[in-house]
Amino acid sequence: MKTMTPAERFSERRSRPLRIAIAWTLTLLTLSTWADEPIFSSHDAQGLGPDAGVMRRDPSDIIQVGETYYVWYSRGPVSHGYDATIWYAESTDGRSWRERGEALARGDTGSWDEQSVFTPNILVAEGRYWLFYTAVAKPFVNTTSKTAIGIAWAESPRGPWTRTEGNPVVSASSDVSLFDSMRVDDACLIVRDGRYWLYFKGRQMNRSWMETKLGVAIADKPEGPYVKHPGNPLVGGGHEVMVWPFRQGVLSLINIGPEGIGRTLQYSDDGLRFSRVCDLDSKTIPFAAGFFRPEAFKDRGRGEMVEWGIETARRDGQLPYLRRVDCIWPELTLP
Repeated sequence: MKTMTPAERFSERRSRPLRIAIAWTLTLLTLSTWADEPIFSSHDAQGLGPDAGVMRRDPSDIIQVGETYYVWYSRGPVSHGYDATIWYAESTDGRSWRERGEALARGDTGSWDEQSVFTPNILVAEGRYWLFYTAVAKPFVNTTSKTAIGIAWAESPRGPWTRTEGNPVVSASSDVSLFDSMRVDDACLIVRDGRYWLYFKGRQMNRSWMETKLGVAIADKPEGPYVKHPGNPLVGGGHEVMVWPFRQGVLSLINIGPEGIGRTLQYSDDGLRFSRVCDLDSKTIPFAAGFFRPEAFKDRGRGEMVEWGIETARRDGQLPYLRRVDCIWPELTLP
């Protein structure tokens, strides 16, 4: 075996990352030519990875303003979202991120959002940025405290953020027999038919988190009022809300749910009546993710498949963190 000179060893070390990147790209291209089911691959999101004593989870969908991507997420000292505030990060390539700081703090003493603000999402409309978030009041008891969804707005994705006067805009139902009488959470926005569709997950009182279902509330203005659709729940599963425009309709990626609903991709022509499109791999399906959805707010009926996003990840002995997820989709046969 030839012994390399120091100069050759240095050159080898420098070229190795490039060769790995090329090999990975060729692998993805090869997979995309024959894949007959969705393929999801996860990668580090530099700047948002594991961090001792810091939880990052439940990222928003991603927007691009100029050359910069933005994502918002829950950040706190414990693994769950009920003791958190909302932070945000920026990136120019969607892979390396710079955490910019806190976007939204807890509410004032005695307010509906005093205990925690978490699970954010973003809407761009009418020349403003609208930050949707879930919150709980104090005192907080996990088995009985109800959640609600509110909005803050800003002129820039960097803030400062002002809470809207109509908060909360979506609240848990007072009727304990309804699917959302305990929790409303995880807002995800689409502009459709000139209106603002707020998809959310709901959980009934005395039910487990595994029994959440998908609902929608619709408004004529970004700030609301948002009115729950009488056909709710739309899908009998969906612990994380991931929806995006596709062609003339809406796709929903359902992670948690009963047999035939959980770990499926669902489609609806009208945004209300969903049917299964295909099954998803339980080992690689994105978990509590936000996607880059270029058509989400354009209302053009030309939605395409999402290609990448940021998901929540876990490692033994560490608090949740964020990482990138890339998607390869087969040609879909819609129901």
